[in-house]
Amino acid sequence: MILTNSSLEKTIDKILDQTEHDILSNLDGAVSDSHKTLDNSVTKLEDEYDKIVADGRKEADKLEKQIVGGSDIEARNKQLLALEAAVDRVFTTALEQITNSDRNSDYANLINTLLQQATSTLGTTEVRVFTNAKDKDVVQSSLSNFSGSELSSETIECIGGVKIESKDGAMKFDNTIDAKIDRLKPLIRKEIASKFGVKE
Repeated sequence: MILTNSSLEKTIDKILDQTEHDILSNLDGAVSDSHKTLDNSVTKLEDEYDKIVADGRKEADKLEKQIVGGSDIEARNKQLLALEAAVDRVFTTALEQITNSDRNSDYANLINTLLQQATSTLGTTEVRVFTNAKDKDVVQSSLSNFSGSELSSETIECIGGVKIESKDGAMKFDNTIDAKIDRLKPLIRKEIASKFGVKE
């Protein structure tokens, strides 16, 4: 039995609604655990990704026998568009909530962690740091922990977080919240699409 596009969208919405709370909880967890090392942060991100995939797999397994895969390109394209729209809705909601969050001490801890990760990746604290106008004060306060670092007078467009570059401009690293979410989104979309038999 082939599911209607509306039925598929409802199922996808259900999966992604469940994961929206998990994504936001993971970001809150990252704030609370902001003093952990980069390896611990990466491990948490991988664990959260595994949880999202596991939730998607549970729902997808229930529908696996009902979805006809492979032969109808038009149906596959509609399924892919429905998946894409549902994933976009969840991420848009999450980004709005992050954008409107308070820049409190927990957020300052998150900025500190993002700076630690970025300087560790470049292997130096002798860096120029870029952030958005809303985060400038928080970032400036955190820079006292990073000898040789300086806050650029230029601001960047982002939800939050930092971009850094070595003072000679040779090395750069984007550790904004936007970049982290952009790296996660294709992995989630691909995994869910594959469980529904939709090839991208």
